[in-house]
Amino acid sequence: MKVKEAIKITEGFTRTSKMPGLSYSLPAWECKTGSKLRKVKGSVCASCYALKGNYTRYPAIKAAQYRRLEAMKHPDWVTAMAAVIKRQKWFRWHDAGDVQSLEHLNNIYKICEATPDTRHWLPTREAWIKDHLTDKPNNLVIRFSAPMVNQRAPESWPNSSEVVSSGASCPSAKQGNQCLDCRACWDATIKTISYGKH
Repeated sequence: MKVKEAIKITEGFTRTSKMPGLSYSLPAWECKTGSKLRKVKGSVCASCYALKGNYTRYPAIKAAQYRRLEAMKHPDWVTAMAAVIKRQKWFRWHDAGDVQSLEHLNNIYKICEATPDTRHWLPTREAWIKDHLTDKPNNLVIRFSAPMVNQRAPESWPNSSEVVSSGASCPSAKQGNQCLDCRACWDATIKTISYGKH
């Protein structure tokens, strides 16, 4: 499949200034667990970065996210995603939004398998995914995100993340809010990443 056709099917990708490579942004308004956590004071989702700033300042961004959500129903979505992602060394799933269903997760697995030379990172708050980790491709790191600010990440997950008020292990705050040469999020040997509250 040609990249031009693939981008049309997928409704495009996002390129954040912070990270290397592309990402795929979905509407945070449609997060299954996140939409519940948004109502909980002190949760990470109560001050979700994807529900403020440029994500809401420009209506075109929100509209594009909803088009991507709809695009996932296209019968060639997996093939189209792989056609673009295979040109990336690093890929982040969902700089906004989260996994919508088991079908969505299984399609992500298919895309990872079709792009073996790409390192994938999937942060999520969907705890049910833990029941499906045995099927996870080796080039994908799934990090379960602790739901509350300053809550320790669960030990039961192979990889996880947490948001802390101080003492973050993620170096981006000291690097102009960029990853630069850090690739810890994509590294399965690093059990937990701590991000600063933002």
